[in-house]
Amino acid sequence: MTESRPPFPPFDLDSALTKVQAAEDAWNTRDPHRVSLAYTPDSVWRNRDTFVTGRAAIVELLTAKWEREQDYALRKSLWAFGGNRIAVRFQYEWHDQTGQWFRSYGNELWEFDESGLMRRREASINDTTITETDRRWFGPRPEHERGVDFWTNEDIPLQ
Repeated sequence: MTESRPPFPPFDLDSALTKVQAAEDAWNTRDPHRVSLAYTPDSVWRNRDTFVTGRAAIVELLTAKWEREQDYALRKSLWAFGGNRIAVRFQYEWHDQTGQWFRSYGNELWEFDESGLMRRREASINDTTITETDRRWFGPRPEHERGVDFWTNEDIPLQ
């Protein structure tokens, strides 16, 4: 039996938004095994400066990530789509073992196979320190915020 993960490409606006929300929901579980099932068994990743291939390597990377990035809370936003590709912007917040809070900003490029599994993910991510009072995200997105783009011009100062 072939694995599949609807919606399937080619993507339209509704199916791209559905795919982005599903990814956000899965990542907010912080369950590396669950997250890895959205990717092909031989999926290729670039995550910051780390390159991995395959689900086992994805699980290993995510396990280490969520040990380091505690109380992780993520928001993703559709940026563009076409055919079997989706681009997203994201922000997530987390703290390290010392209690220092961070907001991480990034972009991802996704490529899917015909079964709706992601075969390629390229992520560029930058971190900035924040205070606990500057936090925006406190767990998974509440139902009333689904479909709302979190990104505003005030998020990143252009100085």
